[in-house]
Amino acid sequence: MAIGSRPQSIRSTGARSLRSVLSGCSSADELHELIARLSQDELVFLLGDWMVWARDDQLPPATTEAGEAWRVWLILGGRGAGKTRAGAEWVRAKALGIAPIADKPAERIALVGETISDVRRVMIEGVSGLLSVHSHDERPRYEVSKGQLVWPNGTVAEIFSAETPDGLRGPQFAAAWCDEICKWRNGETTWDMLQFALRLGDVPQAVVTTTPRPLPLLKAVLADAATVVSRASTVDNAANLAPSFIDEMHRRYAGTVLGRQELGGEIIEDLSGGLWRRDWIEDQRVCDVPDLRCVVVAVDPPVTATADSDACGIVVAGIGEDGRAYVIDDRTLQGREPNVWARAVRAAYGDHKADRVVAEVNQGGDLVVAVLKQIDRIMPVRTVRATRGKWLRAEPVAALYAEGRVLHAGRFDELEEQMCAFGTDGRAGGRSPDRLDALVWAITDLLIDPPEPVKPVVQPWIRRL
Repeated sequence: MAIGSRPQSIRSTGARSLRSVLSGCSSADELHELIARLSQDELVFLLGDWMVWARDDQLPPATTEAGEAWRVWLILGGRGAGKTRAGAEWVRAKALGIAPIADKPAERIALVGETISDVRRVMIEGVSGLLSVHSHDERPRYEVSKGQLVWPNGTVAEIFSAETPDGLRGPQFAAAWCDEICKWRNGETTWDMLQFALRLGDVPQAVVTTTPRPLPLLKAVLADAATVVSRASTVDNAANLAPSFIDEMHRRYAGTVLGRQELGGEIIEDLSGGLWRRDWIEDQRVCDVPDLRCVVVAVDPPVTATADSDACGIVVAGIGEDGRAYVIDDRTLQGREPNVWARAVRAAYGDHKADRVVAEVNQGGDLVVAVLKQIDRIMPVRTVRATRGKWLRAEPVAALYAEGRVLHAGRFDELEEQMCAFGTDGRAGGRSPDRLDALVWAITDLLIDPPEPVKPVVQPWIRRL
């Protein structure tokens, strides 16, 4: 195959075929010779053609398994796997009408993220976002006040947040890019509203880029016959990531449930025989917290303070007037010196106007209280000591979740992963469940074993009156 005299001749050969020719060069000299025959225009085109340089998992399949046109392209990938770049390049091709992804520009496009801030920070202005993947002459204009991107050819992309699904009522689109749907607070409603809005053009399509979690919405999208799926792990994109990051992630999370999900892009179901189920957490998740009549900061201190030591679990929870507990913060720290985690506890205590600190003293004894009091002498600290194994301590707390008596105010991904991966050996994914330990102490203090109320001291002279 010749790679010709004009940029159009390069495009007409097919980017996948051209990529196979480039990668098939047997030596650097052969590659250099091939590139040297290209004109300046061809080189500029070649370097800017995503279809040439993208991995196979970053390019959309032509059809579904049944040979039909697809409606949703679902890209499941680990952190840093190149999902955002794939989504941005797909939108670029749709907006400009670049074959083979599009035969004509899609005039109206929806960009949907967890929040408006996420759409702007990641999908539009991010390192791999829409503004970065366009050349200067084709780059869209970002109209912040109108919440839209406008391309020179007239294509418009509007931005939407999953926090307000009704924003998708009324507008209509030929294409959509949905990012991190597993983090959407109103996932099902937002997705449904978007489906009604995808009604322009010959074949309206959406691309979904997300790190997977075993949620009903993701499972429904996966099960749809009109969905095609691409998968990628963090390691697949190692050439574009810091080598130290890859090494560190492998050291910390290789073989763990969290690593398989966040790095491998796998959908991890609930642990068989585990205490917690994800639907218990999801069904009771809330955005707004009612007035809390008592707030506690629970801390599970580490034995040592090295980088390889257990984390210091710090979880904040409160009890509402409805008698239910609300988990409102997770400030767990990894491998920190005592004065560092003690200051973090004090900060959480102050930020949430907590009533007391609940500290496990099995490992540090009186030293734990001494460290906390050194930071704040008047901060009330209730000490607790584990007399049973982790599994037995966690069972009554898990039962409260099953009854709907514990709610999460927002998402706490790492805490929730420990909860769902917690096994009978008292570990989560082979590691100590530090966040979970702190959670158990907090909920136990609030709902299972609250401290005795302090009785007022009656002075003798008052009794004589």
